[in-house]
Amino acid sequence: MRSAQTLARHRGGLACIEDEFACSVVEGLSKTRKTLPCRYFYDARGSELFEKITRLPEYYPTRTEAGILAAHAAEITDGIEDGGLLVEFGSGSSLKTEILLDRIAARVAYVPIDVSEAALTEAKARLARRYPDLDVRTIVADFSAFVALPDDLAARRKTGFFPGSTLGNLAPKAARNLLNGFGRVLGKEGRLIIGIDLKKDARTLVNAYNDAAGVTAAFNLNILLRINRELGSTFDERAFRHEAIYDPREGRIEMHLVSKRDQQVELCGRSFNFRDGESIHTENSYKYTVEQFRELATASGWQPQRVWTDAANQFSVHELVWL
Repeated sequence: MRSAQTLARHRGGLACIEDEFACSVVEGLSKTRKTLPCRYFYDARGSELFEKITRLPEYYPTRTEAGILAAHAAEITDGIEDGGLLVEFGSGSSLKTEILLDRIAARVAYVPIDVSEAALTEAKARLARRYPDLDVRTIVADFSAFVALPDDLAARRKTGFFPGSTLGNLAPKAARNLLNGFGRVLGKEGRLIIGIDLKKDARTLVNAYNDAAGVTAAFNLNILLRINRELGSTFDERAFRHEAIYDPREGRIEMHLVSKRDQQVELCGRSFNFRDGESIHTENSYKYTVEQFRELATASGWQPQRVWTDAANQFSVHELVWL
């Protein structure tokens, strides 16, 4: 990545491009095959749109995972001892966590980790009303980096929680690195409960990322609006269309923004040209078989334990132990 100092100023000299968002956008759009990091989907509007996506009839992962957690909550929480610590990576609203907290809230401390301070504040207030005796310690941080836990809780036996199949956004090597990082946070004999989307027919997968109501399309296009708003670019979101495809060789869904015409976009003092039909690759979502994920977990330093799935084998929840 180019250093912030080597990047140009906005036109008119109004602002220097010295933040990570600007650097990432310029770097991605400078590639031969243009990309944008999916982590920038989640501004306020993007987060609102994603919540709508999770309630769509085509989008099976959220409700299926919640069903698995509810059906097997007793087994999933049986390894969380009294006085233990539940650590959630990328906690967001913590809604799925309540399925587990309903059984263990009186005897554990809960540490939700998220980049959004607003989401953590809202979740903590809601949890305080529902579980008045629960010790909640929020941490505003990027879970992809090592996160130090509160000193007075660090010695407790830890269980990590990473629902939502978020690991699928990462290529296998990066997924291994993230899993290894979770292990270093949770420590020896730490447990991790993680949601993983399973491979299935391409039609079901594509429909989940290309809903009839167009909510996922709006979610994808919103990243261009964010770039315009925060970086002063000249994207016309109407000149791009959302596309979701399944690549069976890579075992992943890909989301793209495809240019509808030849066009030029001004961004951070630079001009970026788009050909008619050229795409910006915005997200991957890798799918696994149960055995493929168990192999990935083992290669990351974990020992796979139990796995729970729904009756249709659409989704899985895995229990891992750090060696």
